[in-house]
Amino acid sequence: MKSIIIASTSTLHEGSYLEYLLPTLQSHFKNCKSILFIPYARPSGISHDEYTSKVAQAFASINISVKGIHEFDNPENAIKNAEGIFTGGGNTFLLVTQLYKNNIMQLLAETVKNGTPYLGTSAGSNICGLSMQTTNDMPIIYPPSFQTLGLIPFNLNPHYLDPDMQSKHMGETRETRIKEFHAFNAIPVLGLREGSWLEVKGDKITLKGSLTARLFLQNQTPKELESESDLSSLK
Repeated sequence: MKSIIIASTSTLHEGSYLEYLLPTLQSHFKNCKSILFIPYARPSGISHDEYTSKVAQAFASINISVKGIHEFDNPENAIKNAEGIFTGGGNTFLLVTQLYKNNIMQLLAETVKNGTPYLGTSAGSNICGLSMQTTNDMPIIYPPSFQTLGLIPFNLNPHYLDPDMQSKHMGETRETRIKEFHAFNAIPVLGLREGSWLEVKGDKITLKGSLTARLFLQNQTPKELESESDLSSLK
């Protein structure tokens, strides 16, 4: 049975890394002594070793060890043998490129669908949808495909921001960008605000966290979804 946490972000304002999610993660990874971390999304400023160390420090507080996928000679075997898996944030274009380059996109999807508990934040959440086409990231590299894990039957927009009515900024809002996507695609899009996440248990998908999320459907007015909303029937 699928067991997935899909979070908008890893860090809330004035909070430490993963702090707000740790009680949820302690339950989510309760049967794991260790997890596999995928740091592929981080393009610069921090090495894969440094990124993994940051993750390990957070998980140490709930007595779970962490090892980066880059530390294994064979990333496919690393995924097959993982007790749990976490894909962190960064740039989604880079993350998707690296997953395809290492020939593990399909394997990762199958492994999680078969029950290995998974956590995604930001870019690691983007890849849980049907495609990465509703990411906020710049296309710094060209992936072989926009198709992603398909763990849920819709797309995500993590770090979703509402328009600021007091701002003089005249550029496109997140809502405008998502509507542009819907000019050519019928896939539903969920705008996940900071502090919200999805809990996936088998076929049940539930919105969690203290904030609402914004649901976009093609040719329809966006809807506000309260925490504990059931998105299982969304397709």
